[in-house]
Amino acid sequence: MIDIGTVAIGFAVMLGLLLLGLPVAAVMAITGVIGGALLYGMPLVTSMGSVVWGVLNDNVMTAIPLFILLGEILLRSGIADRMYGTLMLWLGRLPGGLLYSNIGASAMFSATSGSSVATAATVATVSLPALTDRGYPVRRSLGSLAAGGTLGILIPPSVNLLIYGSLAGESVARLFVAGVIPGILLTLLFSLWILIEAKIWPAGETKMAPTSWSEKIASLKNLFGPALIFLVITGSIYSGFATPTESAALGVISALALAAAHGQLSLDFLGRCFMNTARTSGMILLIVVGAFMLNVTLSLGGVAQAATAWVSSLGLSTTGLLIAFIVFYIVLGMFMDVLSMMVLTIPVALPIVIAAGVDPIWFGIFIILMCELGLITPPVGMNLYVVHSVRSDKGPFRDVALGALPYVGVMIGFVLLLIAFPAIVTWLPGQMHN
Repeated sequence: MIDIGTVAIGFAVMLGLLLLGLPVAAVMAITGVIGGALLYGMPLVTSMGSVVWGVLNDNVMTAIPLFILLGEILLRSGIADRMYGTLMLWLGRLPGGLLYSNIGASAMFSATSGSSVATAATVATVSLPALTDRGYPVRRSLGSLAAGGTLGILIPPSVNLLIYGSLAGESVARLFVAGVIPGILLTLLFSLWILIEAKIWPAGETKMAPTSWSEKIASLKNLFGPALIFLVITGSIYSGFATPTESAALGVISALALAAAHGQLSLDFLGRCFMNTARTSGMILLIVVGAFMLNVTLSLGGVAQAATAWVSSLGLSTTGLLIAFIVFYIVLGMFMDVLSMMVLTIPVALPIVIAAGVDPIWFGIFIILMCELGLITPPVGMNLYVVHSVRSDKGPFRDVALGALPYVGVMIGFVLLLIAFPAIVTWLPGQMHN
């Protein structure tokens, strides 16, 4: 069995290659092949072909391009614009006003998208002109958009939860359902922070003009589409009517029907959706394949057992272990993108926490929250760059970084809450039909 020192050296080498900018999939695959050849010779390397085939032939993997296609259809059909307009009417006159709309629109788009970057880019593009016109502070506006975008990988459907389920061998259906309550609570906590900030440090932004109740109620039709798709996906999974892959197909059909109802369905529209879906899906699936090739070497080399034995020797309590993981993932998230962080650490981290008695479904949500932190912590926080690229005034990057900082604190506090009350995550999956 490999000793912990060799594991640390191998991890450091991989991290260094990733920081040099080498493709994630290539680093994973090359490390797996070279490590396997050194440990067990070419027979192990030859056997990786069947591993790759098994991964790509997995029914769960089909859900990834379907959920990405679902997000593309909704993004390009104008549903996000209409949804944000409705939330502006309902929330715009509250203290903090349109910032609630940023969080609410992000949460609703997350419930149909599965991608944090897509969520942040879409809502920022729609909302920034209105925020600028009404004099909202730049840092608060950009920070709420970057933080709201992180909900894309927590509220189901989530491509990242699909990948975790595949790597961890856990039920994707239960993972999706486990993300519902934490996603709603985190949305409410983000909104609570906006309220507190607006009360303590009022910014003097221009409030929206009063709107009649009849106009507000009439606008609710714009929320029907996203709500319907969320209910179709989550409801079909929770009831046992459909698998995650089947629910993704149902979601795509529903989104196509909505696009057709708004007169957006055309060959050009479908061509752009399919092209972007193929590009994104190819990138993700290559990374997943590379991760599984590496996992073959890690499993046969006893890396998980070595890491588990080393952590056990430290004598940490379960809570202490999870807090150590929080620190580890915060530091790692400053330098690595979300997918790299997941596929590099899950094969080693999961056996450690399972040995400590942590529920693997709960740990899946924990991992996603840590990845969310990575999305809004510089220098590699993708959501920060996405939101910054959308702003028209070309101001300094520190605006969005400092604006997102309070939400980092909110998320860390929320993770500690989940550690104290794990049933927040595990209760709803426990009610599912088997």
